[in-house]
Amino acid sequence: MIHPSAQIDPGARLGANVRVGAFAVIGPDVEVGDDSRIGPHCVITGPTRLGRGNVIHAHATIGNDPQDKKFRGERTELVIGDRNTIFEFTTISRGTADGGGITRIGDDNWIMAYVHVAHDCIIGNQCILANNATLAGHAVLGDWVILGGFAAIHQFCKIGDHAFIGMGSLVNADVPPFVMVADKYAGPRGINAEGLKRRGFDAERIAAIKRAYRALYMSGKPMAEVREQLAQGATESQDVRLMLEFIERSARGLLR
Repeated sequence: MIHPSAQIDPGARLGANVRVGAFAVIGPDVEVGDDSRIGPHCVITGPTRLGRGNVIHAHATIGNDPQDKKFRGERTELVIGDRNTIFEFTTISRGTADGGGITRIGDDNWIMAYVHVAHDCIIGNQCILANNATLAGHAVLGDWVILGGFAAIHQFCKIGDHAFIGMGSLVNADVPPFVMVADKYAGPRGINAEGLKRRGFDAERIAAIKRAYRALYMSGKPMAEVREQLAQGATESQDVRLMLEFIERSARGLLR
């Protein structure tokens, strides 16, 4: 299950049925969960924890030092959940002391070739990051987020659940749940209706989300009035409540 050319530090811990390809390097303080597969030429440095059933393709670099000039070698971590697929040449950095010390990735994510996940980022579950998508430090993705190829998320930005970021979009503010943004300097382009249908959202739920989107992006009302309107809709829609809570917590401001 382990190629003879792979270099595995005695301090690394590999679970049952882990496969390690040719010339892979696994350093000390790395834990790889059961049934995971590490491809050829991968480099995994610690402290890094990978859960069960992860697939890491060739030449990925996982758990490397954060690309932050303030980093002074302090102990920080990368924690990855279960059943993630990480494709070729992806780079994922550990956290920094100033940012909480942990970069965290959830379960069942699909991270395509040449993606970069910087220090202190948080990625939820069931996300898709297409080729060359880039997260700057401290970025946060909710669940079921899709990033198109070459999309770039500015540091400290938050992307809400079920949001869709179009190919090549540059995002420099928070994107609420369910919202679709596109173009080079990203702007709102409706809700991710097709994705919601695929995930089992019925017509009534989608209609409530559309009404909230119109209030936020098309009504022209001041934000205080928009919040009041969303608060009314939130009494009957958990999805609108999710949008309202996201807006209330936004520290960087909404992409509008």
